[in-house]
Amino acid sequence: MENNRFIIAVYVENKAGVLTRVTAMFTRRGFNIDALTVAETEDSEYSRITIAISGDSYAKEQVINQLKKLLVVKKVEVLDDAPIKRELMLIKVRNESKNRADIMTAVDVFRASVIDYSIEGMCIEVTGNPSKIDAFVKLMQPFGILEMCRTGIVALDRGTTTLLSK
Repeated sequence: MENNRFIIAVYVENKAGVLTRVTAMFTRRGFNIDALTVAETEDSEYSRITIAISGDSYAKEQVINQLKKLLVVKKVEVLDDAPIKRELMLIKVRNESKNRADIMTAVDVFRASVIDYSIEGMCIEVTGNPSKIDAFVKLMQPFGILEMCRTGIVALDRGTTTLLSK
């Protein structure tokens, strides 16, 4: 069976310990989480967890079924076809005079922003789809990546359709 990355959105109760319950299910079942984001939703009683996981179609179905069994879960939806997918990355690269113009050109081309600048390094903010983030990382590697932090993917449908209305 083919191994793919899939994205799942989970609406959960916004209470202490809920994230632990959800991630414990993954641990018990032996699933590895590639990326995870959590935040309060438009309704403060609920949080939305967006999870990226690699696996085959059987693993996808198992994850969905196990999540639906958790009492703290209100809704589970696969977002593989969601048209809007974004990620945020902060990346700190070496700032040497010989590379500065090339780094700044890349920042412009990728519509990124320099958010901190010193003689030794600069911190750049990049947002976009995950493939854009991956491409920017690859481009920055020769300059010397000092540190980076990625948020993980978030995704939404276009228009007025919501996760809860599906």
